[in-house]
Amino acid sequence: MTSGPLALHRHGPETGLPLVLLHGFPLDSRMWDDVVTRLADLPVVTVDAPGFGGSPAPGAVAVAVGRDAEPSLETAADAVAATLRAAGVERAVVAGLSMGGYVLLALAERHRGLLAAVGLLDTKAEADPEEARANRLRVAEEAERTGADAVAGMVEAVLGETTLAERPEVVARMRAWLAQAPATGIAWAQRAMATRPTRLSALEDLEVPGLVLRGTEDTLSPQAAAQQMAQTLGGGAELVVVPRVGHMSALEDPDPVAQALRRLYESVAT
Repeated sequence: MTSGPLALHRHGPETGLPLVLLHGFPLDSRMWDDVVTRLADLPVVTVDAPGFGGSPAPGAVAVAVGRDAEPSLETAADAVAATLRAAGVERAVVAGLSMGGYVLLALAERHRGLLAAVGLLDTKAEADPEEARANRLRVAEEAERTGADAVAGMVEAVLGETTLAERPEVVARMRAWLAQAPATGIAWAQRAMATRPTRLSALEDLEVPGLVLRGTEDTLSPQAAAQQMAQTLGGGAELVVVPRVGHMSALEDPDPVAQALRRLYESVAT
């Protein structure tokens, strides 16, 4: 359902401190389905990013939160905060994977009071180096010309070598979702991620429990970045490394991811 600028989906109990899950690029909140199933007893909320899933186009989202149309993760973070507050959520455990982690870092900077605890999954707090930034801008331009074809080759980059070799159903699902990725969302998100700043200072000031998780085969979010985030988080963090998975840990092996998120949730909700 839509409450505020973005599409919001409730799962499980409708009362209690919610666990909010923010998805990775270029997917939508469906990427959390297997994790949500394993957390059926918790009040879970998933939110679609601007231009993805059931959410409006990024330009409309920017207007709704009073920001200009320039792609930015600040707009995404403001939209998440406004969507949650429109749904009556003033405080939540929030976790984000990959791009969702970047949005969460912007939330930590701009809407700190919303966060009861944070989960940073297969993500990093540093800005892109120049080569990665240029590649994002190239993909954004390509998406405007060719649509989802611009991200079709991401399968090998985002899934771990074990998944590619041994989990054909996961590979097939990822290929199908990439083929459905909306051109407007792809282009906007890539440009927003390309301009993001380093946000380690936002973690230093965040005095709440944290989780930092990554797959051992994640070539996009290195172990050093995970360790740095865990050490920097003001409230302390559990560092979890999931074996035999890549950048899409929640999709590749949802059991340990759900278990880690449950521990994070219970650290503040019991």
